[in-house]
Amino acid sequence: MPEFETLIHGRSSITIDQAHRLRELVADWQLLSDLSFADLILWVPIRKDVKLWPTGHVAVAHIRPTTAATVFAGDVIGDEVMWGSRNRIDEALSSGEIIRNSEPEKFGELMIKEEVIPVLFDNQVIAVISRHRNSDLMRSPGSLELNYREIANCMCRMVSEGTFPYKNTGSLFEPVPRVGDGLIRLDVNGVISFASPNARSAFSRMGWKSEIENHTLGDIAEAVVKNSPDAHEEAIGTRLNGKVLRHVEIDNQGATIDLLVLPMLQGNNRIGAIVLLQNVTELRRRDRELVNKDTTIREIHHRVKNNLQTVSALLRLQARRIEDPGAATALNDAVRRIASIALVHETLSSSSDNAVAFDEVLTSLISHALELSPRMGELTIERKGELGSLESRLATPLSLVVTELMHNALEHGLAELGSTLTIGLQRYSNECVVTIVDDGVGLPDGFDLATSSNLGLQIVRTLTENELNGTLALTSTQTGTVASLRFPL
Repeated sequence: MPEFETLIHGRSSITIDQAHRLRELVADWQLLSDLSFADLILWVPIRKDVKLWPTGHVAVAHIRPTTAATVFAGDVIGDEVMWGSRNRIDEALSSGEIIRNSEPEKFGELMIKEEVIPVLFDNQVIAVISRHRNSDLMRSPGSLELNYREIANCMCRMVSEGTFPYKNTGSLFEPVPRVGDGLIRLDVNGVISFASPNARSAFSRMGWKSEIENHTLGDIAEAVVKNSPDAHEEAIGTRLNGKVLRHVEIDNQGATIDLLVLPMLQGNNRIGAIVLLQNVTELRRRDRELVNKDTTIREIHHRVKNNLQTVSALLRLQARRIEDPGAATALNDAVRRIASIALVHETLSSSSDNAVAFDEVLTSLISHALELSPRMGELTIERKGELGSLESRLATPLSLVVTELMHNALEHGLAELGSTLTIGLQRYSNECVVTIVDDGVGLPDGFDLATSSNLGLQIVRTLTENELNGTLALTSTQTGTVASLRFPL
């Protein structure tokens, strides 16, 4: 579908402010279409200067109703009509008055009734809306159809007077309840004069057992939410009196209803209001379940972290009681590995999603490695670059891999004095690269990572290939050893 600006560029004198107003209209006119049971087409006059007489009109937007079958099976956006070929469109643009057609006309197999509404902005008609309805559907209207039609006519008048769409609505219309979800019509005093079946059903679910018509909407709402935890807020009756555009949500133990209050205007006078409502009980229940689920997951990570720290402390105590240096070293290595996993869970316990701020984890891993090193004070660990947030499925094995590579470098690959270990981090659109560079003596002759008996390197290789689906390379240089890890995102 052609873009709005593309359709009017070079063909119309519409200004930026006027185009913005038309976009606001198009964003909100599904309501008008549904209430009218009609297709709506927005026409912009074709002229390069507002002082010139239009040569015709171009269709820049089209909306189909959800309450009735569409009149136009094909796409009409981009269609042009010459001045004089559609007299009602011409007349509405020239006079600024709503043009109604009393006699339906044949359109394909249907008899269609057309009305044209001028779009007023800053006291100037900037476009027109043509409204197309199947006249056969209008012959025996019931109470619902009559009320919808009367409300639609009122809103059409508001469009022609420049009071619809409402100004400065912000996010009030996101999302808008649909007409079919439930509609209530209020008189000027806030008393319900009509309620659709879905609207009555919604309040019945909240505990209202009587008919709601001829009652004040605010009184009904206060009655059904009197035990609500939000009862201390601004009085519900004030928010639902129909005088001001409001978005209100009411709930009790039985249900939750979302209400959008839309004042109906005639000139500068308020003549009543409509209230669109939607039963969002199931949506709010799911929201609460998600919140509870997130809280539970964070609590689980917190407890896992605590349990890992307890295991780590027990192993540390056991290592101190063992006289065999090899066994004590093995236990201390296990303590170090468990601590790196605990750091990831600690980060997840305070995260709102399943992402780990890995740079913060790395900072803790570096501090922990320096504290455990017997050469603490003689070493410098530099970090360059960032990885940002990673999924927990990547962060946990990566923390273990980095811990083992740092420990291996600190234990075997640093010079005697003034040693420096450099950790480089690079993140691209589809992969991450981590390099750990030491200034030691390099790898022994004939070293092969695949056949190395070093337990730490075996752990690193297994995690890299199986958990990270990455590659690891260890190479000697003239100044030390470089460990390069690559893994996909």
